[in-house]
Amino acid sequence: MTVCILGHNLTSLALAKALIKIGLEVDLIENKRIKAYSKSRTLGISKSNIQFFCKEIYNINKLCWKINEIKIFSDNDLDKELIGFTNKDYLFSIIKNYDLHKNLKNDLKENKKFKEKKTFREDEYDLIINTDLNHNLTKQYFYKKIEKNYDSFAYTTILKHKKIKNNRAIQVFTKNGPLAFLPLSNTETSLVYSFNGQIKLSKKKFIELINQYNKWFEILKIAEINYFPLKSSNLRSYYYKNILAFGDMLHRIHPLAGQGYNMTLRDMKTLTRIIKNKIDLGLPVEQSINYEFKKKTKSQNYLFSKGIDFIYEFFKFERKLNNKLIYQTISSVGKNKRLNKIFKLIADYGTF
Repeated sequence: MTVCILGHNLTSLALAKALIKIGLEVDLIENKRIKAYSKSRTLGISKSNIQFFCKEIYNINKLCWKINEIKIFSDNDLDKELIGFTNKDYLFSIIKNYDLHKNLKNDLKENKKFKEKKTFREDEYDLIINTDLNHNLTKQYFYKKIEKNYDSFAYTTILKHKKIKNNRAIQVFTKNGPLAFLPLSNTETSLVYSFNGQIKLSKKKFIELINQYNKWFEILKIAEINYFPLKSSNLRSYYYKNILAFGDMLHRIHPLAGQGYNMTLRDMKTLTRIIKNKIDLGLPVEQSINYEFKKKTKSQNYLFSKGIDFIYEFFKFERKLNNKLIYQTISSVGKNKRLNKIFKLIADYGTF
């Protein structure tokens, strides 16, 4: 049985590996317009998703840098944390997009059940999974979305700094938007700054802001700076006949919590489980899978997306008011052991 996947991105390659592992063959349709991955973009992957990835897709332990602390600050007081999360083992891991893409691609090239193609026909396959935002089928069937424009840009780069023990992620809610420091090694840290405003920052201004809010690293070099506009979206229709939308097509969220790819990996767990059940029962892998997938994931994904948006709006509101009572309330909530544990579970496993 052969499944068709549209797109040549981290989602499509990981999904191809997962489907091959449960016994399917995969034809991947490459998009000529796809750009090379920037070496300054990174992903945060939760502990449970790392375990899923290593077991069901590809062992990425050697590519990951494990984080066992998260500290959240407001620029009202950079010496006093608002909320903190810790885990003796680890909470999540950081991995470079470029490294993950390269390893998945090289591994798939050696697999006899994997083929790359440039063209296809819809009637060739019983199941087509579309991860390609620019494909004609996307424009034809998957254009109705619930969207929100944050009127801001995400700026990403990698800081090279003097060697430190670097296993703590730091998020600072600044007056211009959330700024995250995400460790990659003891000498490298990924930086993501979601800066409010539609006017693009100059390199000089960007570096000034980093230096203003950085209290933890002695920076030696700042790598290439990339940026992209920030929007969130939830697709209204998950599928059309035998074509299932997947990945960023289904949901895009604000990067402040690092949950975008984690949502996709949770979807991947659900989809592969549905398909494997069909195979185990001797049933065909066809479009009925699309309905089952939508039924199990759509409401959860929407609720989780709205939760991330609420966090963004809440801290934006807190920064505008600059109110000590709100600050103290957030801090007390974060110190509540039961609530702290619940927040960690949601970040790891999702809404449910």
